[in-house]
Amino acid sequence: MIQRSSKASLGGEWDMASHPPTVSGHIVAIGGAEDKTSELAILRRVFELAPEDSDEVAIITTASSIPEQLLPTYETAFSRLGASQVHALDIQDRKQAADADNVRLIQRSGVIFFTGGDQLRLTNIFGGSATLRAIRERLRAGAVVAGTSAGAAAMPSTMIYNGAAADALRKGAVNMTFGLGFVRGMIIDSHFLERGRFTRLMEVGASNPEQLGVGLGEDAAVIIHPSRILETIGPGHVIIIDSRDLASSNIAELAMGEPVAIENMILHAMVSGHGYDIDARRYLVADELNAILAEKHVR
Repeated sequence: MIQRSSKASLGGEWDMASHPPTVSGHIVAIGGAEDKTSELAILRRVFELAPEDSDEVAIITTASSIPEQLLPTYETAFSRLGASQVHALDIQDRKQAADADNVRLIQRSGVIFFTGGDQLRLTNIFGGSATLRAIRERLRAGAVVAGTSAGAAAMPSTMIYNGAAADALRKGAVNMTFGLGFVRGMIIDSHFLERGRFTRLMEVGASNPEQLGVGLGEDAAVIIHPSRILETIGPGHVIIIDSRDLASSNIAELAMGEPVAIENMILHAMVSGHGYDIDARRYLVADELNAILAEKHVR
């Protein structure tokens, strides 16, 4: 049964730009259009990663303009998977993001799930709020924080919020701002293959080679383990764009709108069961990934 809450105010500030503390929970970023009615492959993994003693799920539809259409679908899906309760957090403004009841529902939930929509609404409404602080605390304590489409794009410390897919490899074509700050050192883009967004992450990589680009195809996702190992799940592709060893680029000398040149940008295409070490910048085939996860006891 969906429980709704939006009442009086609870204070609290949190710096969105700060690095998150060490966490024991998992982050799951989904590229959009995940299966919500059939095998539920990605949502099943999301629910399985929740702490054993916490089977409640909080659904946050703040980014969406059609929450009334999304909520019943996610309620049914997570109920099928074994959720004892699915909480619909009716957070449409900053007053509701400071709501004490919403904070309490976050504190009870083993899975906190952001739907798709407009990621700028997420940062505008949640930035510095008591609810965002509660989500970060739950992640640190072992809960799962998952998001699809805009909900995935908003997860890093820096996020893309606009930029044409057709010809984004021009200086200034991609707009970025602070994200929700759940994970550092990467930029996540969703609907990546289906909407031809390669040039968006290439332009990001040229302007800041330290940021790892993670392009999520539809019905594909990455689990970001506490050890900062990525694990690909779902039937779609995940694209990694690694610019750390960039040889050269002309982006610093260009006027706005001029075409960007890039030398030696590395691209990987990952499928389910493959992974990536974020800090070592190393692709992991299935056997390597399984060995690392087993060694680190992160499954």
